[in-house]
Amino acid sequence: MATIRAMTAAVLLAWAPGAAAAADPVAAPDLGPNLERFTYPWPVQTMTVDIVGQPATMAFMDVAPARPNGRTVVLLHGKNFCGATWESSARALAEAGYRVLIPDQIGFCKSAKPRAAQYSFEMLATFTRRLMESRGIPRAAIVGHSFGGMLAMRFAILYPDAVERLVLVNPLGLKDRSEEGLPYADVDTLWAGERKTSYVSIKAYQQANYYHGTWKPAYDRWVWMLAGMYQGAGRDTVALAQAKTSEMIKTQPVAHELYRIKAPTTLLIGALDRTAFGRAQTPPDLRRFLEAIPVVARQAVTQMPNATLVPIDGLGHSPQVEDPARFEKLLLTTLAKR
Repeated sequence: MATIRAMTAAVLLAWAPGAAAAADPVAAPDLGPNLERFTYPWPVQTMTVDIVGQPATMAFMDVAPARPNGRTVVLLHGKNFCGATWESSARALAEAGYRVLIPDQIGFCKSAKPRAAQYSFEMLATFTRRLMESRGIPRAAIVGHSFGGMLAMRFAILYPDAVERLVLVNPLGLKDRSEEGLPYADVDTLWAGERKTSYVSIKAYQQANYYHGTWKPAYDRWVWMLAGMYQGAGRDTVALAQAKTSEMIKTQPVAHELYRIKAPTTLLIGALDRTAFGRAQTPPDLRRFLEAIPVVARQAVTQMPNATLVPIDGLGHSPQVEDPARFEKLLLTTLAKR
């Protein structure tokens, strides 16, 4: 049984992104490789797991509703996101009576980033299942965004009895990008690219792909959060974890196994999402063949036995961030279906 221990809810510094931005609009503060100096909205706890013979901690939040409805939702974050990014969605779910479990996956955010880890979606799904069991949660609605949607699909394939309903928010993995010309990039090549990550590069990528060329001040908090992990002595550790998980996305698509997802599934797809994983690594003459998530999702939903596609007009890759109220209403309506 995994060991659970409470982490202190306070961090060394409750950083205010706006203050740092006012002083220097480019340089991010050093928030620590495990976001030691970034405050999450609820107390953070950890579960200890073994990775290549060494203990590693998996951080999570477990949010209790004031008036429980007897149901639990597990929220799985994207690659360029963290558990904290679900804050508004988790509050809406808890207010509606849901217990909400929000892990940071190993390799991300407040969780450990062991250099020896050989990442796989099976490993992350197994740890997520172990976390649920340790918290006394045999079954839940699984909601996954982007990379987290890819993980959610793998989880549903491995542990069908643990999935009450599957909700995929602009998920990756619906298409095998190798079939569109995406070449393999080894971890060292990806690592070199990740070392160049900065506030400027993160914002430029998100603005172009996630928010269809627009930007709101509310998005900055999450960019500063990510950029802050790349500062200080832990920069290489964070970059290596991100490189390994990028390689995992490329080499472990779920596209050929969509028929194995038996749970009732809803794909919530921001229609303006421009994300096509691997575009930067694809030769220029082949990039036009990379289909963005809204196009891929229309094809993928027909391969799932019990799936429905719900387009979200006017929103992009991160509808839960772009328009929280609208997204939360749609999510609660989806979860209400039994």
